[in-house]
Amino acid sequence: MTKSKATIEKLGRARIIHIPDVGGFLYTGFSESVSSSWMTQTSSNWETSPTSELGVNIFPFGHDNMLPTHIRNIMDENNLAPGILEREKGLLYGQGLELYRKVYKDGAIQREWCYDDDVWGWLKSWDYMRYVEMAITEYKYLHGFFDKVYASKGKRIGIKRIAKLEVVPGINVRMGWVDSRRLEDVSKIYVADWENATGEVSEYNVFNRERFLDEKNYPNVTMSYHNSYSYARSIYSIPSFYGALNWIKRSSDVPVILKYITENSINVAYHIQSPALFWQQKREELETECAAKGKTFNDSMLEELKNTIMSKLAETLSGKKNAGKFFHTISLEDDNGKPWEWKIEPIDQKITDFIEAQIKVSEKADSATTSGIGLHPALSNIMVAGKLSSGSEMLYALKLYLGSDTAIPEAIILQSLNRAIAINFPDKDLQLGFYHQVIMKEDEVSPSNRLKNNI
Repeated sequence: MTKSKATIEKLGRARIIHIPDVGGFLYTGFSESVSSSWMTQTSSNWETSPTSELGVNIFPFGHDNMLPTHIRNIMDENNLAPGILEREKGLLYGQGLELYRKVYKDGAIQREWCYDDDVWGWLKSWDYMRYVEMAITEYKYLHGFFDKVYASKGKRIGIKRIAKLEVVPGINVRMGWVDSRRLEDVSKIYVADWENATGEVSEYNVFNRERFLDEKNYPNVTMSYHNSYSYARSIYSIPSFYGALNWIKRSSDVPVILKYITENSINVAYHIQSPALFWQQKREELETECAAKGKTFNDSMLEELKNTIMSKLAETLSGKKNAGKFFHTISLEDDNGKPWEWKIEPIDQKITDFIEAQIKVSEKADSATTSGIGLHPALSNIMVAGKLSSGSEMLYALKLYLGSDTAIPEAIILQSLNRAIAINFPDKDLQLGFYHQVIMKEDEVSPSNRLKNNI
C-alpha cells in the first residue's frame, strides 16, 4: 500500500504542511533560498555597478532592479501601512493647492495667498490634479518621483513654455548609467516594462532649464527626477520606512495565521474513541449484505463506511468549514468483556495562548510600522495601550506635523510645477503650496462660531 506524501501549501509567506490522515501544521519559519530572498540583501549598495537590461545600461533600482515591485507587493498585503500613507497624503495636501507670494513682515516669513487667472488658466488646461496626486503617492512610497516635461508648440517660433507635466510610475523608470555615479551627471532616463523585462525602451533626456531656454532644437519631451536624499545613496532614494519592511511583512503574516486557524483548524481539536465491537458489528453487516447481493466483501468497504461516519461526526463537531480535524482510535474490551463506549474528548490546544502571542506580535509590528512611516499614532488612528488618542493629542500632533514634516516634502513634490510656473510666468513671482487651515481647540473658538448641534 502506497502512502500519500505530505504536501506544502503556500499561504502568504506562511506555509501549511498537510499530513494525510493527521491534519495540518502551520510553519511560519519557511523561507525562500538565500539567493532568491531580496530581504537578505536590503543593506547592499546596488548602485556600484550597472545592470544591462533590454539593451541598455542602467542603475538598478534595488539589488535585483525590482525595489518598486517589492514595495508594492509588501504594501498590497498589509492592512495598516497603506492606510497610514493615505492619511499622510491627506494631511500634506490639506485644503489643496493655492498660489502664494513669500513676504517678510515684522521680522517673520509669511505666505501671502493670492489668485492669478493666467497661472490657473494654464493649470486647468491639463490634468494638474492627477499629476499632484500621483506625485504625492510616488513620493510617499519611494521618497521620490519621475515626471515628463512637455514643451509647448510655441518653442518652434522662439516662445519657450512648458505645456504640461506628467508623472511616470517609478516601477517603469530607470536611470541611465554614468561612470561618475553622481545623480547630477545622469543624462538619460529610460521608461520600459522593467518588471517583466519585456517590450520596447523609451529614452528621454534629463530636463535642463538652461538648455531648454537657450537651445532651439531642444527635445519636445524630457524627464526629471525629484527626490529627498537618502543617506549614502547616490542615485535613487529609498522610502523612509525601508528599515521597517520586515516588521511590515510580519504585521501582514499575523492575520493569515489567525485566518487559517479559524477557517481550516490546523490543530487537532478532538480525540474520538469508539468501541472495537461496534466496527466488528458493522463488518458483519457489510459481509451479510455483500453475500445477499453476490458481491465479494473487502476491507475498503469498511474503511469507506468509517469515513462516512467520521465525516458526519466532523460536521457536527466543527463550527467552521473544514475545521473538524481529530484523531480516531479503536478501543479494546475491558477485563470483564464489556466494550468501551464512544468518547469524544476535546484536546487542550492552548489556542488562546497562541492567539494572544500572535496579537502581541501584531501590536509590536503595527507600532514599528507606524514609527517607520513616521506619522504620529494620534494622526494614524492607531490605538496605543488599548485606547485612541484624545482630541488634544491629535491637535498637538497635527500642529507638530504641519510645523516640521511638510516643508521638505512640499518643496520636492511641487518642485517641477513651480519651476514650470517660473519659466512660463517669469514676472509673476508666484509659486504653489499646500494650503492648511489653522485648527484651534474648541475652547479657543467663540461660541458663535462653533458647530451647532442640529440633531
